[in-house]
Amino acid sequence: MRILIFLYTLWATFWFVFLFLLLFPLFWIFLQKNEWKPYAHYLNRLWGKLFFPLIGMPIKVEYEFEPDKNKAYVFCANHFSYMDIASMGMVIKNYYAFVGKASIKSVPLFGYMFAKLHIQVDRNDKNSRATSLNRSIRALQSGRSIMIFPEGGIKSPNFPQMHLPLKDGAFVMAIQQQVPLVPITFLNNYKIMHDNQYAVYPQTLRAVVHKPIETKGMTQADVDVLRQTFYDIVQTRLNKYELEKV
Repeated sequence: MRILIFLYTLWATFWFVFLFLLLFPLFWIFLQKNEWKPYAHYLNRLWGKLFFPLIGMPIKVEYEFEPDKNKAYVFCANHFSYMDIASMGMVIKNYYAFVGKASIKSVPLFGYMFAKLHIQVDRNDKNSRATSLNRSIRALQSGRSIMIFPEGGIKSPNFPQMHLPLKDGAFVMAIQQQVPLVPITFLNNYKIMHDNQYAVYPQTLRAVVHKPIETKGMTQADVDVLRQTFYDIVQTRLNKYELEKV
């Protein structure tokens, strides 16, 4: 069994890297001008559309809500696996900016693409956190959605329990800009690729896009309520999925 998982992981890694290198010249071109960046974003989606079928990994998404591609949202999901990032473009069709760790910039080529297309944050640096929040707000004002993991990284010691406390950024910006916050649940990504294992396990990737939480009329005094509402929706769905698997 271990040798099969090892071979499958090599197969998945090969296609992930090969497809990125194949597409990188187009990424580089599209990232040279701001008005071309949406093309780079949709090139990311093409990458996923090619990658997942080639490794034989179906994606099943339950849509309680179909986001309008012409509207801006704050998308928030649980974060248990690096597979969350790779699969997000297959779950959400909107033009969005990830808010991710600044350390990603150090990854050759991929870091260049991420730094140019998305928003980096060093959570240990107050100035970096403020800068990333301001950039996220400007993105929302321009009509671009934001995708963020409120756990602040893959930190849970006990999957599928989310790591607490959740970071405030997503909830602050959603309320400030009065845009809907859309919870997303990745049900089993941590079983496909765990954070501390260099292995990929073949199975169907499952996710849920929940109904939006409206923020119109909310103030910053409601940040705690919005945070708790998001947590309850996602954690309840994770718990339900685990019980169904017993």
